[in-house]
Amino acid sequence: MQVTCAALLPHGLTMSATYRFSFAAYLFACLLGLFALGGFWYGLGKPVILPDAASATHKLQCASYTPFDKDQSPFDVPFNLRPERMDADLALLSKSFECIRTYSMTGLEALPDLARKHGLKLMIGAWVNSNPVDTEKEVDLLIASANANPDVVSAVIVGNETLLRKEVTGAQLAKLINKVKSQVKQPVTYADVWEFWLKHPEIAPAVDFLTIHLLPYWEDDPSNIDAALQHVAEVRQVFGNKFAPKDILIGETGWPSEGRQRETALPSRVNEAKFIRGFVAMAEQQGWHYNLIEAFDQPWKRASEGAVGGYWGLFDADRQDKGVLAGPVTNVPYWSQWLAVGGLIFIGTLLLGGRVRTTRAALVLPLLGALAACSIGAWGDLARVTTRFTSEWLWVGLLTVLNLLVLAHAALALSPRDGWRGQAFDLLERRAGWLVATAGFAAAVMMLELVFDPRYRSFPSVAFIVPALVYLCRPVSVPRREIALLTFIIGAGIAPQLFREGLLNQQAWGWALVSVLMVVALWRCLRVRKV
Repeated sequence: MQVTCAALLPHGLTMSATYRFSFAAYLFACLLGLFALGGFWYGLGKPVILPDAASATHKLQCASYTPFDKDQSPFDVPFNLRPERMDADLALLSKSFECIRTYSMTGLEALPDLARKHGLKLMIGAWVNSNPVDTEKEVDLLIASANANPDVVSAVIVGNETLLRKEVTGAQLAKLINKVKSQVKQPVTYADVWEFWLKHPEIAPAVDFLTIHLLPYWEDDPSNIDAALQHVAEVRQVFGNKFAPKDILIGETGWPSEGRQRETALPSRVNEAKFIRGFVAMAEQQGWHYNLIEAFDQPWKRASEGAVGGYWGLFDADRQDKGVLAGPVTNVPYWSQWLAVGGLIFIGTLLLGGRVRTTRAALVLPLLGALAACSIGAWGDLARVTTRFTSEWLWVGLLTVLNLLVLAHAALALSPRDGWRGQAFDLLERRAGWLVATAGFAAAVMMLELVFDPRYRSFPSVAFIVPALVYLCRPVSVPRREIALLTFIIGAGIAPQLFREGLLNQQAWGWALVSVLMVVALWRCLRVRKV
């Protein structure tokens, strides 16, 4: 039996007083919802002040550079790198750096002249792979460019992480290095993750100096931002002692500004700035040689490395400053736009709900709108950095529409059931089982991906908060066998995904919590009998 608010009134309280009380509760909830919405986005986007790493009078040593536009990749056919793009990029980089590092010779014929124009030195690299013809071509171009530009090319790098990829043997690589050394005057090196120098000690005697990659985020045991610099310092000291008197170049180090958390290693713009600025201060105090990865975000890397691969740049793919080197830095630079989107969702929820007639509706409707505005906006911001392919955009669109339909269903359930609102509610109520099934299916797919193939997957928690809470509080009749299977898949995956991610991973715990809410919501829906 449904209990109305009137039945709960204290003796002597009139219905008009009830409406006045509901209206006051409604205003309070609206203000609370607006405060929560504004606080959520401002909290994410609040600027953080850190000590600067670069200034007009203090240039940094070197940065990795690949001259792709944001819609280009090294796999494009035809392969077309624009000299005008390189010219503009080097003009920008010359304000903060003394040198740039490249990884391949293909398409970069104009680079030495442009570097000379902008007062930059070059560490040029030949891309070494398992194809001997391609490798020979790269090495020949490397030798020719080094000899033709001795005033600009300060060092040459024969191969990048080739041993990590297992594309050549240590003996083959040493032979290539010795070939280059015999034909150029610049120092010659090879670049790889630091562990592979220890696994292949035969390479060290062949090079003039060692180039090691130190990326705490990608370590087998990832370091959090507070421990990352200490890890870099420890590895650098080990190499300095083990391979003395040869010099050590930290050829890649950095931190991603976007992407999924790995154990305690959390990507963000603020964390990227903390790492880079802290590293530069430490490196210059210790007298280390270094190269930062990387000059510009490379969206094409998301296809093979997930969202995190595209966001290691000091500037974004549009060549806009991310605030990594100097000045205030914010994790969500577009927070005001998402606040505006959230405001529209919030107002739309209130308009859809119409005139509230109970204290319960007066309190719940604005808070529901604020929650949906935050979660849908956060899902949109996550999709902005993670989505790579058409199929993934369709998936994002599906979950966005699902959230809006669930929000509409909940808002109409709290509204008067007359006129068009009653008709819209009846339509959504008849389809509510399929809304639950869609949410359960999507959550089950995400759970399976995070259990069996998690390395490059982001946590989709914000996409399921609204469906989980709505149908937890207001269960509906659902297809029983299908929902029972989905409930089992989601529930069974919670512990394994936490085990894989580590118990200190906050993003994994967030997904686990949302998954628990989904399981309970689906279980409650299973208990609803069809009328």
